[in-house]
Amino acid sequence: MSTLELLQQTRQYYDGKLAEHGPTARGVDWNSEDSQRLRFRELARLIEDDPGASVLDYGCGYGALRTYLRERGHRGAYIGFDISQRMIDAARAGSADKDARFVADRDALERVDYTLASGIFNVKQATSGEQWKAYVLDTIEDLSRVSQRGFAFNALSLYSDPEKRRPDLYYADPLELFDHCTRRISRFVSLLHDTPLYEFTLLVRLR
Repeated sequence: MSTLELLQQTRQYYDGKLAEHGPTARGVDWNSEDSQRLRFRELARLIEDDPGASVLDYGCGYGALRTYLRERGHRGAYIGFDISQRMIDAARAGSADKDARFVADRDALERVDYTLASGIFNVKQATSGEQWKAYVLDTIEDLSRVSQRGFAFNALSLYSDPEKRRPDLYYADPLELFDHCTRRISRFVSLLHDTPLYEFTLLVRLR
């Protein structure tokens, strides 16, 4: 499967969730709004001391992270990017924020202070684990390219209970990704693996 086909498969999956559940946590395939906000809390640790920083929400869905950040005092520019035009349309419809914009074109992105990515690595569907892992690593490099000061992302953890794992989801090795980011991108990396969720968050500071 080519990267283009992989992205098309992912787009169709989330378009279906949005059509079924609307612009809600379920519409981006989370179990609940509470778990969605817990993920946001972990990611937002990266920017908590810099409320004026520009932020790229990479895989923004319907823009829930924008709302979360604004409620907690973030006042910098916000850019939401998603490969689903339907998600972008929903995000635009739900925001009157003059300092926010939403795009579906990766080539339209410019570098920002920080990039946050929630849930973009979870749903591999029928893609092989090895191919999805390559996609994850390529995307991490892209997160680095569009970020000037740091980026953060989350993923399902390989430390999840084996009997509870689903074959259509991707469970990453947190230590492997920590090592990858530390060796290839920055020595300032934090691994957060202490929430009730079966996942982890990596914060990568570039300077």
